[in-house]
Amino acid sequence: MDTPILSEGAGTADADLIKNTTTKDFIRDVVEASREVPVLVDFWAPWCGPCRQLTPILEKAVRAAKGAVKLVKLNIDDHPQIPGQMGVQSIPAVFAFQDGRPVDGFMGALPESRVKSFIARLIGDETADVAADMEDAEVALAAGDVNSAAQSFGEALQKDAENARAAAGLAKCYIKNGDLTRAEQTLALVPPAKADSAPVASARASLELAHKAADTGDVDSLRAKLAANPKDTQSRFDLALALNAKGDRQGALDELLTIIHKDRAFNDDAARKQMLQLFDAWGAADPATISGRQRLSSLLFA
Repeated sequence: MDTPILSEGAGTADADLIKNTTTKDFIRDVVEASREVPVLVDFWAPWCGPCRQLTPILEKAVRAAKGAVKLVKLNIDDHPQIPGQMGVQSIPAVFAFQDGRPVDGFMGALPESRVKSFIARLIGDETADVAADMEDAEVALAAGDVNSAAQSFGEALQKDAENARAAAGLAKCYIKNGDLTRAEQTLALVPPAKADSAPVASARASLELAHKAADTGDVDSLRAKLAANPKDTQSRFDLALALNAKGDRQGALDELLTIIHKDRAFNDDAARKQMLQLFDAWGAADPATISGRQRLSSLLFA
């Protein structure tokens, strides 16, 4: 007797899109049905923890496809014959059937973005496929996994050579790895019509900051200069750039706000202008940008 994995919100409306099958009904539910639309087969078992993570993701993605693909689930404990014939050795395992035969598949509990990408490729939805690549890339970049992010941005660009957001993201990966030349080359490939878009402007600001930081010196030496002379505003300014290059955004803001508070006229209002460039590089929605704008406004208009 099957013990189906049910996700929240499943009901009779899903009956034609998502179902459980048996060895006896596999030909009807999968092979024959796949001659109309692609069918995903989810091989699972009640004891499999990753299966319980993956199945709700599969169901959500299939519903989102709105009939372009179906999902059929097979409990391998109750029905071992089919997975045995197909060589399923570990679960979760997902096979895609199309025109009556298996055409693709994956193993393991993939994240939602990769499941979406898998389905998008299966049904020929290139836009959704690129969107999944972008989601993966931006999550990886935010987590500091620069190599994975670069790979996903690159895949998005291969599918859509004029994707300015992907080009900007790839450029930021190069910047984080210290390869400023390749970052410049990547941004140069952005179509002129998209050169002023927000992602590209952010990447260009990041690139300019990286060039500046290369000339500032290291954090420790700059801190030592300030310890010896707290009124050394140039060293404080350079320290802000060095801290930002190390990923310490709040530290960079602290130093620039200190300059604005103590010496607003320094180098023709350079500290305020530098903060605005940092905001451009980080993006309007970044928490450091939001808090930085609040702190700057409080200081200027107090």
